[in-house]
Amino acid sequence: MEAIVFRQNGQVGVEHIADPRPGPGEVLVRVRASGICHTDLEILRGNYGASAFPLVPGHEYSGEVVETGPGVTGFAMGDRVVVDPNIGCGTCPGCRAGRVNLCTDLGAYGVTLNGGFAEACVVRAGALVPMPAISHHMAALAEPMGCVLNGLSPLEGRGIDHALIFGAGPMGLLMGIALGIRGAGRVTMVDLNEDRLVMAESFGLGGVISGSGALAGLRQSCDLVVDATGIPAVAGGLVDYTANGGSVLYFGVCPQSARIEISPFELFRRQLSLFGTHSLSHRDIPEALKVIAAFGPGIEALVTHRLSMAEIAAIMAGGAPKNSMKVHMTV
Repeated sequence: MEAIVFRQNGQVGVEHIADPRPGPGEVLVRVRASGICHTDLEILRGNYGASAFPLVPGHEYSGEVVETGPGVTGFAMGDRVVVDPNIGCGTCPGCRAGRVNLCTDLGAYGVTLNGGFAEACVVRAGALVPMPAISHHMAALAEPMGCVLNGLSPLEGRGIDHALIFGAGPMGLLMGIALGIRGAGRVTMVDLNEDRLVMAESFGLGGVISGSGALAGLRQSCDLVVDATGIPAVAGGLVDYTANGGSVLYFGVCPQSARIEISPFELFRRQLSLFGTHSLSHRDIPEALKVIAAFGPGIEALVTHRLSMAEIAAIMAGGAPKNSMKVHMTV
């Protein structure tokens, strides 16, 4: 079969590899849609944990069951499914607590084992989640939406009147959509890119230009402030926009060496809560599919490019198209 393969740092191409076959407890999935994540590019550059080269990347994908291995029940040929990519060790404190995303030896399809940028992929049956009646491109947004829902999990039970999200890229907009579906009174996106703010408005979200007077007017007024940029200078200023008693969520991935300065007295005096979240938990994919289905087909506007395998490999090697949002491979 054909697949995108990372051979070593910086080397990517489409190759013909052996057809995978499912073993005991495994399922062969024919990939229908697979999305590029920034993590894929970090893996290619050798910046994401231990390398697993050669590797078929891709951890945001949906498809159809074409074969089941011995001992598999609950799935049959033709079933439409989404893959939960995380693979825990099963024995560490995180896994025992049901928080696989905090596994001390976390693996994932498309990160440590071959993933979804291929014609087909073998996965554990327990990693499959049945799709509702939505498109494969909508379903391939379930993994990033799952990360969003895990990001919001520390806020369960807290009412949100006004959320402010820095970064109107795909992850920031998915965060805004999820907050809207979950009942937030008002969601405002912050970005320098006016086209992204226009898209935010089409999703029913507000938008302000970074550095504008309108943004300055929101200082200490929002009960949830989120960084979805991964830019340390942005992350360092979130507290300035947080209302007394509010919450700050560090959702974007800043460089490991980055540091920001926060006044502990201010946290004490204004009773602020700071959260960080990583990846997604086992429960998040089913919930993500519900949120996506509840929002409806309009969410597909996030997928601005649907490309062939060869075109995806070229993007990984040379950079994303101008003004792209989510970029999906279509098989």
